[in-house]
Amino acid sequence: MVIGADDRCVLTAAELDRAGNRLARDYRARGVRADDLVTIALPTCIEFVVACTAVWKLGATPQPMDPDMARAEREVLERVDRPALAIGARPADHTIGWVPAGHRADDSMSDAALPDASASCWKASTSSGSTGRPKVIRSTAPARFDPDADVAPFLPARAVQLICGPLWHSATFTYAFRGLMTDHRLVLADDFDEHTFTDIVARHRITWALLSPSMIHRLMRLPEADLAAADTSSIRSVLHMGSPCPEGDKRALIDWLGPQRVHEVYAGSESNGLTMIDGADWLAHPGSVGRPIGGTEVSVRADDGSAVAPGVIGQIWMRRAGGARYTYVGHRSARTRDGWDTLGDMGVVDDDGFLTVIDRRSDTIRCGDRTVYPARMEQAIVAHPAIRDAVVYAVRDDTGAQTVSAVLDIADSDVDPGEMEHFTLGHLAAVCRPGRVHVARRPLRNAAGKVRRSSFAAADAGITPSARET
Repeated sequence: MVIGADDRCVLTAAELDRAGNRLARDYRARGVRADDLVTIALPTCIEFVVACTAVWKLGATPQPMDPDMARAEREVLERVDRPALAIGARPADHTIGWVPAGHRADDSMSDAALPDASASCWKASTSSGSTGRPKVIRSTAPARFDPDADVAPFLPARAVQLICGPLWHSATFTYAFRGLMTDHRLVLADDFDEHTFTDIVARHRITWALLSPSMIHRLMRLPEADLAAADTSSIRSVLHMGSPCPEGDKRALIDWLGPQRVHEVYAGSESNGLTMIDGADWLAHPGSVGRPIGGTEVSVRADDGSAVAPGVIGQIWMRRAGGARYTYVGHRSARTRDGWDTLGDMGVVDDDGFLTVIDRRSDTIRCGDRTVYPARMEQAIVAHPAIRDAVVYAVRDDTGAQTVSAVLDIADSDVDPGEMEHFTLGHLAAVCRPGRVHVARRPLRNAAGKVRRSSFAAADAGITPSARET
């Protein structure tokens, strides 16, 4: 069963099956064939679920995509992947077939069962380029599911799953649809709102949810009385992943739900390796993302490829049994012949084998002979109760010297923006030559919690002191 964000639209499994059959015939009439790629650029909604179901029924591959992706980035992706059809947001290339949002298959289309078909690739995630050039990440797993098989130790076979992130994001997409195939009831929230999160949990008796660190930060900023009064008794576990979580937020989440109900996974869309940690182990190893699972090996290496000692920061390499889980379209993989792979993250392993992720290699900043990690600086800055989010990035001044700047999101706080600038400049000056601090009252990351720091640096955050959003 799938329940829409407004609770008024409910689709049972039988209704989803019939709606998918009808829409599959509509897509087939538009030229979609087995193993074709179909772009689905829709917000989180029941229409998204039905569209994916229809694509799979044709033996084709859904390509979830941010409907608000910049046109230039979408043009790059369309040149390399050439989808057979685009659903939702209009494609940049007008020669690609297009089905706008809200489209319904003609009533003349039958909803009877279709012949079994399965694509050789069950999903093709898209990256808008937050880690580099836009690319497509094609899974090597076919679109065949065993409803009786465990998906992962952190994903229960039966659950009432709250979808509070965008379905076009790889992790949300994966766990939502793998859950649907094992009889999860999906409750769709079209946008994450910390003020309604606990109401949805209580009303629908949510048992499982995937959260990003930015969602956790917003939740943990709620008044203590509100968190204490919330009914979270139905929750069996909460999973978070996507980026390093500030230790204060993680500790607060564990205090709220209990260590046995908080799990974290470190993995990429490529699924080239996984680590996992529960709340109890995290309390013993604060900041860690856990130890390898699922046949994964982890190696932290220096620039010359040699393994570093425990406690020394290096680049994270992983190797997973069973071969590559992905292929890139429009990008070159770092995977070696013997199966080791890196997504470009920096980290450190302790003496017990627990991994801590520090930051992306491409985001690190050199200040003289020091390496500065923006993600860690951001975690220190957002500890201020008036700051909802922060993005730290490097820029060069008129002399060519590198400085470190930041943009803050203070939401609707009535705090003095000048006070926030002074607070942040103190953090920046402690690690590098400080640049400028901008204050905004808007989200700085996309709905998936991702940010491209280079875009802020290119336009100096797109904000000038005279146009500061205060």
